[in-house]
Amino acid sequence: MRRSEFFLPTLKEIPSDAEVLSHQMMVRGGLIRRLASGIYSYLPLGWRVLHKVIKIVREEMDAAGGQEVLLPAIHPKELWDESGRWELYGEDMFHLLDRRKKSFCLAPTHEEAITNLVRSEVRSYRGLPLLLYQIQTKFRDEPRPRFGIVRCREFLMKDAYSFHRDENSLQETYKKVYNAYEKIFKRCGLDCEIVEADPGLIGGGLSHEFMVLAHNGEDVLVLCKKCGYKANADKRTDDICQAGNTKKKQSKELKEVKTPGMTTIEQVSEFLKVEPSTLVKTLIYFADENPVAVLIPGDREVNEAKLKSKLGATTINLASPQQIEKLTGAPVGFSGPVGLKLKMIADYSISGMVSFVTGANKNDTHLINVNIDRDFKIDEFGDLKIAIDGDPCPKCGGTLEVKTGIELGHTFNLGTRYSESMKATFLDENGKEKLMVMGCYGIGVSRIIAAVIEQHNDENGIILPISIAPFPVTILPLNMNDENQKTLAEDIYSDLRFEGIEVLLDDRNEPAGVKFKDADLTGIPIKVILGEKSLKEGKIEIQLRSTGEKLKVEKSKLIDEVKRLIKV
Repeated sequence: MRRSEFFLPTLKEIPSDAEVLSHQMMVRGGLIRRLASGIYSYLPLGWRVLHKVIKIVREEMDAAGGQEVLLPAIHPKELWDESGRWELYGEDMFHLLDRRKKSFCLAPTHEEAITNLVRSEVRSYRGLPLLLYQIQTKFRDEPRPRFGIVRCREFLMKDAYSFHRDENSLQETYKKVYNAYEKIFKRCGLDCEIVEADPGLIGGGLSHEFMVLAHNGEDVLVLCKKCGYKANADKRTDDICQAGNTKKKQSKELKEVKTPGMTTIEQVSEFLKVEPSTLVKTLIYFADENPVAVLIPGDREVNEAKLKSKLGATTINLASPQQIEKLTGAPVGFSGPVGLKLKMIADYSISGMVSFVTGANKNDTHLINVNIDRDFKIDEFGDLKIAIDGDPCPKCGGTLEVKTGIELGHTFNLGTRYSESMKATFLDENGKEKLMVMGCYGIGVSRIIAAVIEQHNDENGIILPISIAPFPVTILPLNMNDENQKTLAEDIYSDLRFEGIEVLLDDRNEPAGVKFKDADLTGIPIKVILGEKSLKEGKIEIQLRSTGEKLKVEKSKLIDEVKRLIKV
C-alpha cells in the first residue's frame, strides 16, 4: 500500500475526549474515530489490526474443535422471556419495536439464540459434544461508555457455546478453550493473569477471567504471591472465607452517647477518640425493592457486585435519605443494627468484633460497646467489602495485592442454567431424556487492541507486535526528490510484495521528521530507511520499533533480513 493513497489521518495533539493512553493513541494514530458516545468507526489501519486479531482468534478456536456460525443480532423478546433475562438485563439492553409493535432487542449476548438453535437440531447424544462460536457485533447500552473501545456500546466479540451430555464432557471442552485463550493472548503479544470470577448475569458456576494488567484498567483483581490465588475483586469468597475470631472479650455495658451533627465515620471516630475500624457502618439498601441492612467495618466500603451476588438480586440501590429515616427512625448517619427490624447481612470481618460503635437509630446519637448476639442478630455473613492491598488471602492467610486490569476473556461453566429454562434436552443411549450441560466462552476481540497498546507503547506512540501489525514493514525514503531513493524504494516495495509481505511505502513528499513520527505513532514494527548517508555507504538501514535497534544491510540481503525479522 502506498501512503499517498492510504486513508490514514493522524493527529499531533491528544484528543480532548480521550481519557486513557490506548484511546489517545488509537485516535492519534488513525485507527479509530468516534461517531457517538461509545460508538466508533474503524479506519483502514485499525481495521487491518482488527482483522489480524480476528484471524488469530479464529485459528485457535478452530484448533480447539470449534465450528464457526453467525447468529442474528436482533432477538425476539419471547426468547429472552424463556430464560428469564428480558427483565434481568434491565437498561443495559437496547430495546426496539418492529412495525407490528412486537418487542425485540439488539443482542448483548447470545446464550438464548444458540440454545434455541441447538435444541431444535440436536436430539441425540450422538450429536454431543458440540462447540459453536461466532465473531459478531454486540450491543450494550452502557451507562458510562469510556476508555475508547474498552467500554463501548457497540463492540466485536467472539462468543462460543458448548453443549454436552454430562459435566465430565463439559470439563474437557472447558479446558480446551481455556488453553486456546492462553494461546490467543500470547500470540497477540499480551501477558495475561487468569483469575477466578463471578459469573454475573450470565449465570452458572465455575468461571475464569483473562485479565491484562493495566494502569488504566477498569477491572480490579486480587493476587496472592504466597499461594498463587488470583480472583476478580468482585468475586465473593464465601466458599473459602472463614468467619472472624468469634471468641468474645469481656463485654462492656451498652451505652448511648450524644454525637451532635456527626454523620460521618471520620467525625464520629475523632469525637469518640477511637479508630474508624472500631465503628460498624449500617447501610440500608433495597434489593429488588426489599430493604436490607448491610453491616461493614467503618474503615471499609461495600462491594455492591458482591452484595448483589450474595442476595441473588437483580438490582440493588442505596436507600434515599427519606427511606432511611422511615425505616430506621433517624436521619442519614445515625443508622444502627440494635432494634432495627430489617433483614441484616454483615461482612465476615464483623463477626470477630466486640464492643464496637454503631448508630443508635436516633438523631445525634450513637451506641458504644455494641456486641453481636447480645444486642442484635445477624441473618447472614458474607464476603461483602471492597478488597484493598494488605487484606489477608482467603485461601492461605497471606497478603493480597490489588491490581487493575482489562478483562479480555471470560469462560463460564453454565451447567443447566439455560437448558433447563429453555428445555434443551437430548436422548441418551437408553432413550432417556436429559438436559444438556452447557459452557460459554467470550473474548472481547476489539478490546484486545486497546490492551495491546496499554502494554506496548512509548512516548512516541504505539508498539505493535508483528502478529497483529497492520503492516509488518514500512519503507521510508527520506527524500522523494532524490531519484535514487525513489527508485530504490519502488524496487524494495515490489520485492517485498512479491514475497507476500504486507508493506506500507511512505511515498509522500514530506520531511523525514514527519515520516518518522507517523511510523512510530502507528506502531509498524520494522522501518526500512532510505537516507542519503547510508546509501552512499552502500547499505540500507533497518530500524526495529520495539527496541530502537538499528541494522545496516546490503541491498542484496535486505529481503532475506526482513523475512528473518518477521519470521516468514
